[in-house]
Amino acid sequence: MKIKIAIAEDNSFLLKAVRDKLAIYPDLELKFWAMNGVELLEKLEQDPNVHLILMDIEMPKMNGIDAVEKVAQKYPQIKMIMLTVFDNDEHIFKAIQAGAHGYFLKEVDPPALHQGILDTLEGGAAMTPSIAMKALKLLRNPPNFEDTKEEINLTTREIEILEQTAKGLNYHQIGENLFISPKTVRKHIENIYAKLQVHNKMEAVQKAVKNRIIEG
Repeated sequence: MKIKIAIAEDNSFLLKAVRDKLAIYPDLELKFWAMNGVELLEKLEQDPNVHLILMDIEMPKMNGIDAVEKVAQKYPQIKMIMLTVFDNDEHIFKAIQAGAHGYFLKEVDPPALHQGILDTLEGGAAMTPSIAMKALKLLRNPPNFEDTKEEINLTTREIEILEQTAKGLNYHQIGENLFISPKTVRKHIENIYAKLQVHNKMEAVQKAVKNRIIEG
């Protein structure tokens, strides 16, 4: 019997990355994907025959943590793994509290994700090792979280390049679209990474969406 998976992810670039990882394994069947928590719940209403949901956290309309809570109440048989670029303490703590069964960073490699899905369905808790360490510390010392908004200032050009990156375009394609050289694009990307304090495209796109610098 195939394992039926649903994905909740509002960024098409990141959604494709996750779908590509799942497509490697014939025992996994992607039933559907949703762009936010509201759409996910609507699709589950139509067909709740899903074994496991891979859930992003930062989504419009309804975020992943609220969605986890609602799915856990209504469909307790469905397992849920958070799949996010963020490993900040507040997200981990709230996701686990809400009912998540696992927590992976999006750069997780396909074999680890596949094994994590199998482990979770067998009653285990699948986590990136660094996340597991944080989760243990958080459970020992439950924190007091306050909302903090980061101050990020990108130039108009940097935002344009980030928007193109979010569409999955490479340096050469971005350069052609914006009439600048690939080398200049690379320099801008380095500046973007420094300002956002990230290390790769995926993290940059996700953080820009979270901070409403670009549309998700």
